[in-house]
Amino acid sequence: MNVLLVGSGGREHALAWKINQSPKLDRLFIAPGNAGTQSLGTNLQISDTDIDGLLQFAKKNDVGLTIVGPEAPLASGIVDIFADAELPIFGPKAAAAKLESSKSFAKKVMGKWGIPTASHVSFNKPDKAIAYLDEITSFPTVIKADGLAAGKGVYICKNKAEAVSAISEIMVSKVFGNAGKTLVIEEFLDGWELSAFAFTDGNSISELVAACDYKRIGEDDTGPNTGGMGAFSPPPIWDQNMKDTIMDLVIRPVIDGMRTDHEPFMGTLFAGMMITNEGPKVVEFNCRLGDPETQVLLPLLDSDLLDIVESCVNGTLESSDVKWSSNSSVAIVLASGGYPNSYSTGHRIGGISHRDEKTKIFHAGTTTNSEGDVVTNGGRVLSVNAVAKNMELARSVAYAGAKRISFKDVYMRNDIAKNVG
Repeated sequence: MNVLLVGSGGREHALAWKINQSPKLDRLFIAPGNAGTQSLGTNLQISDTDIDGLLQFAKKNDVGLTIVGPEAPLASGIVDIFADAELPIFGPKAAAAKLESSKSFAKKVMGKWGIPTASHVSFNKPDKAIAYLDEITSFPTVIKADGLAAGKGVYICKNKAEAVSAISEIMVSKVFGNAGKTLVIEEFLDGWELSAFAFTDGNSISELVAACDYKRIGEDDTGPNTGGMGAFSPPPIWDQNMKDTIMDLVIRPVIDGMRTDHEPFMGTLFAGMMITNEGPKVVEFNCRLGDPETQVLLPLLDSDLLDIVESCVNGTLESSDVKWSSNSSVAIVLASGGYPNSYSTGHRIGGISHRDEKTKIFHAGTTTNSEGDVVTNGGRVLSVNAVAKNMELARSVAYAGAKRISFKDVYMRNDIAKNVG
């Protein structure tokens, strides 16, 4: 079959790599892709937000399945539009993708279905949000832009002054645009943070898998939030009891709730969790695979990804076999100096042609210049992944591979997966 993969990041390179392992694949198209995906399929000069352009291409090129990587086209209704055209597509419709595109909507779903989460209040006026701060008896507190903010719309505020500043940035300065028309102020949760992932056809749910990522730019989790600076899987607290608890308290109730009250959720459900002393609580839901979590998870997937995706689209996931390796996986993100603030691009990348069967390099912010060199083209440039029998070995191999790569002002955290087993 011909497959259209939508997106351009490290997640999409990892998806393209895994899709290429399927005997079902005839041709793979990636829109728009990056310098890494071009060796796995055909990159298209179509933006991942150009839904009409993607639709017309799929119609004209006998695309049998479209897989959507990023959240923005899902929130914009790409699945609805393709479904109306009777084109098979993997991902939730816009009404179901509201679990990610509106944090206040997700909180309402969790409230009705008894899904554990932080206590919270939503506001659509900055003065009322600021006035509410006087009711908070202890800090830190968490302030979030309600809509999509590329993983950066969350502020952990240590005091009232920081909270006032966060509200002003979100609702007055509008640093996240319309995503900040509404914001959520919620209880700060303390514990072990992990992300749980499941494939679902809207009824059946696959076995869960989990990863931990590193959002802050600085080591020891300092500095501003990013899209993610590295990840590992599995978390050391991940066992069958934890899987069963999260499935029973979180994943199954939200899938049942969406099917009953709103729109069935078909695709990948990503539950960001905090494992507290009171048990698991949901930090947020995402409606797709994460980045860089995908880069550590897909190398652990022992099943055919196209089989799984097709069964979700066809409503037959119950008969599909989803198997995950018991090995450990680590991914190190290499970023442009200055990210997540201002940074320069167009710098030649060295070391990526080094042949090492122990590591995989997944491209994100890369392109090729007029001379054919691979150059930087974004904040998060590459991730280097290694899989091994234990976390310490996987970490060691991944860092060894990352340190062979060079470009101007390259930056990476040195504490990914440190002391976790």
